[in-house]
Amino acid sequence: MKIAVIGMGKIGLPLAAQFASKGHFVVGVDINSRTVDLINAGREPFPGETGLPAALEATVSRGHLRATTAYEEAVPQADVVVVVVPLFVDENDRPEFGWMDSATASIGSYLTKDTLVIYETTLPIGTTRGRWKPQLEAISGLLEGSDFHVVFSPERVLTGRVFEDLKKYPKLIGGLSVMGARIAKDFYEAVLDFDLRDDLSTKNGVWDLGTAEAAEMAKLAETTYRDVNIGLANQFALHADEIGVDVYKVIEACNSQPYSHIHNPGISVGGHCIPVYPRLYLSTDSRAGVVQAARELNAEMPTIMTSRLRDALGSLKHTTVLVLGIAYRSGVKEDAFSGVHVLDRELKKLGATPQVADPYYSDDEIVSLGLSPCIDFDSVEAIILHTDHPEFRGLSAANFPRLRAVVDGRNFLDSRDWGAASFTSLGKP
Repeated sequence: MKIAVIGMGKIGLPLAAQFASKGHFVVGVDINSRTVDLINAGREPFPGETGLPAALEATVSRGHLRATTAYEEAVPQADVVVVVVPLFVDENDRPEFGWMDSATASIGSYLTKDTLVIYETTLPIGTTRGRWKPQLEAISGLLEGSDFHVVFSPERVLTGRVFEDLKKYPKLIGGLSVMGARIAKDFYEAVLDFDLRDDLSTKNGVWDLGTAEAAEMAKLAETTYRDVNIGLANQFALHADEIGVDVYKVIEACNSQPYSHIHNPGISVGGHCIPVYPRLYLSTDSRAGVVQAARELNAEMPTIMTSRLRDALGSLKHTTVLVLGIAYRSGVKEDAFSGVHVLDRELKKLGATPQVADPYYSDDEIVSLGLSPCIDFDSVEAIILHTDHPEFRGLSAANFPRLRAVVDGRNFLDSRDWGAASFTSLGKP
């Protein structure tokens, strides 16, 4: 097959490499010329994706994968076009379709008959049918359902382990027609492998949910569930702090039976998915008050934890505060929607001088994010633990001679390591 993948980011590129590894000819499209050049040289444009360097070297060297900035080199005569362009929300929590509209217009300009177009980017319910289909038809002059087909199939992988997750989880699809769904099912069965899963009532593989709307909702529902679950855990943690209870023991006790699956609380929820997709869900379900409440609480957590540091010291004016960790989760280099930016802003509001340290980022990279790198531990007077990177476990009061207070936003640090400094941990007395 000839396959075009639109968007060579942290999801799109591993997908393209996976398709190419099955012997198909893949052309990836990206607006970033540096990314394109690195891919064509067989080099990963971003580090940290397990298996990607070897997959790139193998598929590029065999001529099964190449990249370009030109849609006209990828879309015409393609059997399948897979769209992995990101969708965000604006300052008013409304979906921002700009990049995807542009990508769809470019696809439509070069679309040829008998092509299957698959949107893998998470979308508000109804977008595939109500927005992408008419745009593609209007620009291409072709008719969806006969000349070409459109299907929605959400990605369900985490960066850093994309190849593993592609095998682990069922591939969900929802078409605008029965024929389109059948073609999509055949496609994914040809390019993906699936682990045996005895825990599933339906065999692991390609699952057709019947409509694009059902598949769109499934992706939003599973991610929104996580945000609501974390919000509930954060609510429990804040109350536990008020009454002097260890919320982690409470959660462990609750989760010892099969009807409870409470997540751990935390100082922030970040990444491309969990902070964004509940807002996409809310854009079509205005009655979802529980979703709104959880989203608001999770967004407020960095501010709450900054206030706790202020309470511990009385004032943060002229105080050098080190924020440990940029990433939204342990072991990754990813700052998308990270709470570190909120912490930086809130600390400055309180008169502090925030600095940031993360083992996965150079000082220049930290500066490029609008943050200040930590140059000298000797000047640090307070610490907020934002990311539970394992590299931070070796730190202690001995590293910070002027340290007066520590706020642990992940229940990660050992209070015994921090000497006379005030120590506060979310949800733990």
